[in-house]
Amino acid sequence: MMGARILAVTIFIVMFLLIVMDKIERHYVTLACGAFTLIGVFGIIMKDWNAILETLNVKSIFTLNFWYEAAGAEESTMGINWSTIIFIAGMMIMVEGMAKAGFFRWLCMLLAKLVRYKTIPLFVSFMLMSFVLAMFIDSITVILFLAAVTIELARLLNFNPVPMILSEIFCANLGGSATMCGDPPNIIIGTSLKYSFGDFITNTGVIAAISLVFIVFYFLLVFRKELTVQKDIKALAASMPAPREAITNKKDFIISCIIFACAVILLVTHAQTGFTVAFIGAVIAAVTLVTSGKYAIKLLKKVDYKTLLFFIGLFIVVGGLEKTGILELIAAWIGSVSHGNFKLMITIIILVSGMASALVDNIPFAATMVPVIKSLAAAQGVDLATLAWALSMGTDIGGSATPIGASANVVGTSVAAKNGHIIGWGKYCKTAVPATLIVIFISLICIFIRYC
Repeated sequence: MMGARILAVTIFIVMFLLIVMDKIERHYVTLACGAFTLIGVFGIIMKDWNAILETLNVKSIFTLNFWYEAAGAEESTMGINWSTIIFIAGMMIMVEGMAKAGFFRWLCMLLAKLVRYKTIPLFVSFMLMSFVLAMFIDSITVILFLAAVTIELARLLNFNPVPMILSEIFCANLGGSATMCGDPPNIIIGTSLKYSFGDFITNTGVIAAISLVFIVFYFLLVFRKELTVQKDIKALAASMPAPREAITNKKDFIISCIIFACAVILLVTHAQTGFTVAFIGAVIAAVTLVTSGKYAIKLLKKVDYKTLLFFIGLFIVVGGLEKTGILELIAAWIGSVSHGNFKLMITIIILVSGMASALVDNIPFAATMVPVIKSLAAAQGVDLATLAWALSMGTDIGGSATPIGASANVVGTSVAAKNGHIIGWGKYCKTAVPATLIVIFISLICIFIRYC
C-alpha cells in the first residue's frame, strides 16, 4: 500500500504543478494523470481491478437514484462524479442558447439605461448584476459577457473599464459561492455530499450577501478617483442603442427566458421533488436543443468539452488519493493539529483552502478536500455541513485573490487584454487580495456565530 500511496501522491503533485505552469492544456494534464492512476496505482501496484471500475463509476449512471433520489437509497460518490459532469454540460448548453438570443447583452444594456449611463451607479449595478447572475449561471459565462459589454460602454462613455471588470470578477466569484450551481467547487461539494440548492443559499448564500455589502463599499472606496467622467452623459446617452436592439430573435429570447426560469425553479425545489442535478441538467439541455431547431448542432459544438474532460481526469486522480487512504491521513492531521477544537478546525479549512485556491485552480482543490472533510467529520464527530460551508467559502473566495485562482479571473483579464487593457498581477492583486481577506474574515465570523 505504501508504494501505491507514494505513486498516487506523486501523480497528484505533478498534475498540480503542470496545471499551475499552464504550458500544457489542463484537460490533457488531468486525463494523462488519471490514466497513470488507473494503470499504475490500481492496475500495476494494487492489482485491484474493482478499484478501477469503482473510480470510473460508470454503472452509477444507470441506476434510478442517479436521476431521482429515492428515499433511503444511496448514490455512489466514489471516483468520477458524473452528476457534476452532466449538470455542468446541461448548463453550458442552456447558457449558449441564452447568449444566442441576446439575453446577456439585452440585460446589460437595459441596466445601463436604467441608471442613465452614470458611471458610479453603473459601477454598482454591474457589480450587483454580476453577483446575481453568477448565483445561477457559470461565473465564466457571466464575466465573458459582462466584460465585453463593460468595455463597449467604457469606450462610449469614456471611462476606464479596468476597475469595473475587476469588481465584476470578484462579485461573480462571490455570487457563485452563494448557491450550489454558481461555481464548480460548489457543484462538486453539493453533488458529493448531497446538499440542495436551498441548503447552500440559506448557508453560504447568507454569508455571501453580508459580504457583498462590504465589498461594494470597498470597491467604491478603492476606485472612487477612477470613476469620474468628464464627458456630457446626456449627449452620449441619447446616442446609445436601445436595449431591444440586442435581442437577435424575439421568439428565441422568450423561450430562453422560460427555460432559464424553469432551471431555477427545478434547482430551488430539487430537494422536495427528488430530481437530482444530473436529471435537471439533462432535461434543461434536451429542452434547449429541441427548441433551438437547426441551431442545436451549433449549440453542441459550443459546449466546452475541454472543461468536462478536465473534470473527468481530475476525479480519477482524486479517486487514487481516496482509494490509497491519503485523504484519511490528511483528515487525521487536521484533527490532530486542531486537537478536536471545532473552531480551529474550521479556521484551518477556510484559511488553507483560501490560500491554496489563490495559487492553484480551486476546482481540483475542492474535489480533493470533499472526501477529506467527510473523513474529518466521521473521525472527530463534528458537523459535516459546517465544514462544507467553510470549504465552499474558502475555495470560492480564495480563488478571487489572483489572476489564476479561478477561471472567471482568467477570462475577465483575457477579455480586457484583447481590448488593450492589460491587468498585470500587481494591479489585480492590489485590490483583489484585500477584498479576499475581508470576505474570508466575514465568513469566519459568520460561521463562528451561527454554527459554533
